Amino acid sequence: MFDNLSDRLNTVFKKLKGHGKLTESNIEDGLKEVRMALLEADAHYKVVKKLVADIKKRAVGQEVLSSLTPGQQVIKIVNDELTALMGSANEALDLSGPPPACIMLVGLQGSGKTTTAGKLANLLRKQGRQPYLVPVDVYRPAAIDQLKKLAAEISTPVFQSTTDMDPVQICREAVVDAKSAGCDTLILDTAGRLHMDEELMAELVNIKNTLHPSDILLVADAMTGQDAVNIAQSFDKALDIGGVVLTKMDGDARGGAALSIKAIIDKPIKFIGVGEKLSQLEPFHPDRVASRILGMGDMLSFIEKAQGAVDEKKAAELERKLRKNEFSLEDFRDQMSQVRKMGSLKDLIKMIPGVSKSKQFKNMEVDDRELIRVEAIINSMTRAERINHSIINGSRRKRIAKGSGNSVQEVNKLLKNYTQVLKMMKKINKGGFMRGMGRGMMPF
Repeated sequence: MFDNLSDRLNTVFKKLKGHGKLTESNIEDGLKEVRMALLEADAHYKVVKKLVADIKKRAVGQEVLSSLTPGQQVIKIVNDELTALMGSANEALDLSGPPPACIMLVGLQGSGKTTTAGKLANLLRKQGRQPYLVPVDVYRPAAIDQLKKLAAEISTPVFQSTTDMDPVQICREAVVDAKSAGCDTLILDTAGRLHMDEELMAELVNIKNTLHPSDILLVADAMTGQDAVNIAQSFDKALDIGGVVLTKMDGDARGGAALSIKAIIDKPIKFIGVGEKLSQLEPFHPDRVASRILGMGDMLSFIEKAQGAVDEKKAAELERKLRKNEFSLEDFRDQMSQVRKMGSLKDLIKMIPGVSKSKQFKNMEVDDRELIRVEAIINSMTRAERINHSIINGSRRKRIAKGSGNSVQEVNKLLKNYTQVLKMMKKINKGGFMRGMGRGMMPF
């Protein structure tokens, strides 16, 4: 979502680096362009004004003007100030108090509350907690049905709300049921409206005063830009929210909401939704987001995704096979599957420092369907063929191509890539290779 802002800022930094020596004059010119880039990203004008002033104050100081690499110093300052603007560090959910801890999700209709409730439950289950989902939106039967379906998908208990029930009574009964079910975290999917109104706020305040939730999260659509900031102000004034979840961060939003919310309401962004799947809810790390904006990559998030996707037992078995040159097409397919679990290839590549700035990356067509095609081809082989690729002759290639819906040329391409990987394995020192790859993640 920050692609346009990242491109604009990198253009500014290239110009600054081109100067043999930085002066107040050329720093001022650069900051004008930074200001325009941030405003075009739909950041709040008050936020932009303060951010640029803070950057300028540090940029014209001795630490930059007397530096041997003043352009790089300016980039460091911008990175520091962007990180501070968005909150410096990730703030976790507040799960304090006697169980079940209550998490209250609020927001306008269409912001993604119900899906976020399912995603949050899924995330908490992975962390060892026992969530209990509660549909409180009695005005939209579809919302109740949707949450029940999501709960079934992740094998999480859900309160059996109906549209004729009172929202506050639902919450009271849900607490009792959650305790009986041995659950330690209650997630309330409250009702939304198409716009702010007193009736909505009164209901939410009533629920808050009844259950005293440990955390209240505003779910806001990142695509709405500055409107998300205004919505956050209204909810915070009425409910004193604990933080924000920004949804649709994988879309075409320009980033203004992410850059502005913390500075305007002084409440952190705790999570971001980066896709439609229940696994695509991530903790918001301001320092990592700032690095991505400046084209510096985000290796920590990359590593965390890899650790979440890797099966440790399979990784150990793969390491054994690599050491004995027994890496088969079946193993190749399993690695493709693990890479797919990590998310979009293009997003993963952006996390690698320096790659997003390269011309090759900008001109490169990254197609996630290629991984699906590879899996389809390998799945169309017999097990004997997957274990021993050397038996795949011309007639077998035709059969595999037909079975996977691909051309013989695509089958040939896959086999060629696979044999090149095998050759590379033999050339590399296996001990050093495996230590460098962190058990199980292959460089395909």
